[in-house]
Amino acid sequence: MFAALSAARAPARPDDAIEGTRLIGTLPLDGELFHVQGLEIDGPRLWVTSVDRRSRRGYLHEFDRATGRFLRRIELTDGVRYHPGGISRSGDSLWVPVAEMRPDSSSVLLEIDAGTLHVRRRIRVADHIGCIAAAPGRLVAGNWDSRLLYVIDPDDPRHLRAVPNPSRTHYQDMKFEGGHLVAGGNTNWWSGTVDWLDWPTMTVRRTLRAGAIGPIRPFGRGGPYTGEGMAIDGRDLYVVPEDGPSRVFRFRLTV
Repeated sequence: MFAALSAARAPARPDDAIEGTRLIGTLPLDGELFHVQGLEIDGPRLWVTSVDRRSRRGYLHEFDRATGRFLRRIELTDGVRYHPGGISRSGDSLWVPVAEMRPDSSSVLLEIDAGTLHVRRRIRVADHIGCIAAAPGRLVAGNWDSRLLYVIDPDDPRHLRAVPNPSRTHYQDMKFEGGHLVAGGNTNWWSGTVDWLDWPTMTVRRTLRAGAIGPIRPFGRGGPYTGEGMAIDGRDLYVVPEDGPSRVFRFRLTV
């Protein structure tokens, strides 16, 4: 059965892993990582969230962007909430959701000082939040499988608006970039997409399909290239599809 499955769903080669891109290189990440969730980059720094499902603990890890050297990490566990998700930077803050490991549950959105890694603010949400995109004065957060996207005012979080996901992709990481909401995720075990959503209409304007790197979970550490951590910097797209030991894949957008 597994042989037939592997033959029918062979992982993509790195050179054609994400359509409309060209692989620039990979960066191994030093230190202990678990099940990778989110990725963010800023200047010389790179942050990754991961969840240790065995011990039920979640972490934010910081690395040197040039070398992949581990710098530091903080634990994010908040009682029954230990599942950190996709993350986003706005100014000198990192926004990280930490949720219960089940749908229709609860989360806390953490605003973390990117320099000190001290928590500045906590926002409670009565749903599982698996990813977040941040920009000055606004947050967009996806729940379990991003079935709903919540638009949240961080200064008045009691008033939030729920928008059905316009795509069938289960978004795992989202960023505001160039007037769009750029979101990456999986569509099944072997494939995913990166979507550009118009803001604020939430209409999908562009989609790039992605294959997988194997052996895929639950048989290995891999999965769709876009299925976990994703960040974008101009025309460069960064993804971390593997659980620890992990690598950052850097792709250049060609279309």
